[in-house]
Amino acid sequence: MLGLRFPRPRRSPLEHIGSALISGSLVLFFHVALAMVPRLFLSLSLLSMLPIAALVMVVTILLGRCLRHLLGLSASAPAFVLFNILFLWGVYITKIRQAIPSLLDAIINAECALLLFGFYRIFSGDPGMVSYSSKPIESDQDDFAALNLPYEKSSSFSRIRHCNSCKTSVKGFDHHCPAFGNCIGQKNHRLFVVLLAGFIIAESSYTICSTKFITISADAQRMERIHTSSLVIGTMLFCILQVLWQLVFLIWHIYCICFNIKTEEWINWKRYPEFQLVIEHQPGSPILETRFTNPYNKGLLGNFLDFLKSKD
Repeated sequence: MLGLRFPRPRRSPLEHIGSALISGSLVLFFHVALAMVPRLFLSLSLLSMLPIAALVMVVTILLGRCLRHLLGLSASAPAFVLFNILFLWGVYITKIRQAIPSLLDAIINAECALLLFGFYRIFSGDPGMVSYSSKPIESDQDDFAALNLPYEKSSSFSRIRHCNSCKTSVKGFDHHCPAFGNCIGQKNHRLFVVLLAGFIIAESSYTICSTKFITISADAQRMERIHTSSLVIGTMLFCILQVLWQLVFLIWHIYCICFNIKTEEWINWKRYPEFQLVIEHQPGSPILETRFTNPYNKGLLGNFLDFLKSKD
């Protein structure tokens, strides 16, 4: 057990408030733009609206970045995620909830509450930090030697990698997640996977409820119904697009769990000697070939057990 805890660098309260306000404004601008898609392309099917909504999302994000750069403003990716959750929950409570059965309503509200709780836990929690340093990690051996810790190559939980974003070394480092504002490491990797699956389930549930609401409201011709339907369809398009890329991301992480490999290790395996298998084609030949090998792969069952258990 390392028994070490290093707090992340803190910004001033005013900087946090300013970033949160900018992020909240971007969320409103973002969803207003998406709500215009069903208003302008009313004759199109939902499937036909998806690529248009994706284009609107990309253009809106790029436009927001350009405006922030020109005005010298900063936004917070975690605050953007948080305000998106609150915005969708607000649309559900004020607009969609009236058309949803009580049991499904309770499930949706519970999912949103759990998402907020999980988001807070992963944002504020320790991913497994062991030290702060601007020096990148070249291998497990180097990092453990620098920290005067025993190196255990056979243990999947002994791997310490460097996060360039946080300038810190993290046990079991997988990647830095800007959306959650934290590294994903040994202590929060399971929570990250569960939370990612939670987002997919909650957004799918929101899509189902939105579809039910739109079906019930299809015959209403009042102007307020038209505005509401555009908003609901816009948020539903957002949820569908989110589910599509999050599902791919979840499948990738399940794949990594099955083979006991981290995202950062897979991308940068040539930086770590333990993943390099040097092959000499002929005895005494100067021509060498370096191939990928995974010394931490213990088989499917062993890899899942390593993922499920944790050590400090």
